[in-house]
Amino acid sequence: MTRPCPCCSGTPFADCCQPRLTGKRPAETAEALMRSRYAAFCEGAVDYLITTHHPASRAPNEGADAARSIAATDWVNLLILDTQKGSPDDDDGSVTFVAAFRPKSPGMGETGQMHERSRFVREAGAWVYVDGEQLAPYRPGRNDACWCGSGKKAKRCHV
Repeated sequence: MTRPCPCCSGTPFADCCQPRLTGKRPAETAEALMRSRYAAFCEGAVDYLITTHHPASRAPNEGADAARSIAATDWVNLLILDTQKGSPDDDDGSVTFVAAFRPKSPGMGETGQMHERSRFVREAGAWVYVDGEQLAPYRPGRNDACWCGSGKKAKRCHV
């Protein structure tokens, strides 16, 4: 049975982010790296998160911090809002997205969102994450689909 990729691309995991997480295929674009990093959070691929984070902007305890976050969080939807540059011919780019999450522990909160504009650069031919600018909560139009991935219109969900 084929399972969908956690990055919400609509393609099977085996054809989308899994080859990136295993090192069999590099991310061709900044968006592909963004999606694969999201999938890495979903799959618990801490080493991939560290490898694809620019060395100059890594935190000293990044691996332990990522592992704690992964243990506490279910990532439930990724919505790509915008990409600037980041094509196979570019050396930098940005991806604006909304990632929906909820705590794994019951009673620890509702579904939340991370709205960010992430910056990426190409280092030695490979895309890496540099940093992200946290943005105000994303509010879709009333009749647009909700950011959480519920399939409901925004006016009926998380208002």
